[in-house]
Amino acid sequence: MKNKLIFKTKILVTALAVSFASVSSVQAAGELNIYNWSDYMPQSLVDKFSKKYDVKVMQDSYDSNETLLAKLKSGVAGYDLAVPGDYMVKIMIDEGLLEKVEPNKLSNYSNIKKELIDVYFDSGRHYSVPYQFGTTSFMVDTDKYKGDINTLDILFNPPEELKGKINMFRDVNEVINAALRYKGFETCNSNRKELKEVNDLLMVARDNWLSIASDGAKEMLVSGDAVVSMIWNGMGLRARMEKPSLKLAYPKENITAWADNLVVLKGSKNIENAKLFMNFLLDPENAATLTNFAGYTAGVMGTGPYLDEKFKGALELNPPIGAPVAEFVPPCSPEVVKLYDRVWTNLLK
Repeated sequence: MKNKLIFKTKILVTALAVSFASVSSVQAAGELNIYNWSDYMPQSLVDKFSKKYDVKVMQDSYDSNETLLAKLKSGVAGYDLAVPGDYMVKIMIDEGLLEKVEPNKLSNYSNIKKELIDVYFDSGRHYSVPYQFGTTSFMVDTDKYKGDINTLDILFNPPEELKGKINMFRDVNEVINAALRYKGFETCNSNRKELKEVNDLLMVARDNWLSIASDGAKEMLVSGDAVVSMIWNGMGLRARMEKPSLKLAYPKENITAWADNLVVLKGSKNIENAKLFMNFLLDPENAATLTNFAGYTAGVMGTGPYLDEKFKGALELNPPIGAPVAEFVPPCSPEVVKLYDRVWTNLLK
């Protein structure tokens, strides 16, 4: 999962200890430190885990995959679990930042949807389990704008009435990939001429934006501070529940698909509790609780009976006929990352 609001929660709950069955019995107790996106896990779910296993849970938040990676590479330690996106899992594996915990030994591993086991970023799931997956698009307040919203023109060449009312995510890949699609270029692009065009596009477009912020995007739309904002589909659903005039766009130029995952960080001091929490979230009822809060799609089977009615037929989770199939973007080469960073640095000046 930016004018930034970074939410930090500290959750301290204890109760009776019980046994955990996977390949071997693990006695829970102690603590667990989670590093997660803000507003991405209901406290009730953490409380349930804490009460069941007598584990004190502390949770801090970050605002982008790149922030997570930068913090870990800078030496920040003390966290056990994190929730990186698909491409970031691959990067973290390659850089030796994750524990190889072999989730296939967990008792609830068989609940994972079959299509999410042999994934490009962790084939066979040796390091990660699914958390939630979805798409990144943008949302428009249709009370304020009546035109066609299914085009990236809204972000990069907006009509006069939307200028100064657009929030973009503070995420280098989301913004640059959207700009590349708008220009008709390939994503993960090392073509310097094309990236120069993207750079020029962004330099002009930013004068029409209100802000560059990920945290607080939903609140900006609901309050009316922004008329348009980039948004994750589940967050968009939650925003529409509060403000029905908000509508998610499915631009003709396409959008990004992503899959967030639960991983154990290298050097974790609470590996068994981390694995216990992985197994806990692979339970269909618990996975559904997460979906009911966050509004994204669970990576496990059997959640249907536990899901809220609002998810049935919701536009945010069910693309309309004719919408492009959202694109997964694997990690780019180091060369591309450096080129993107230059464009991004220019944009944020």
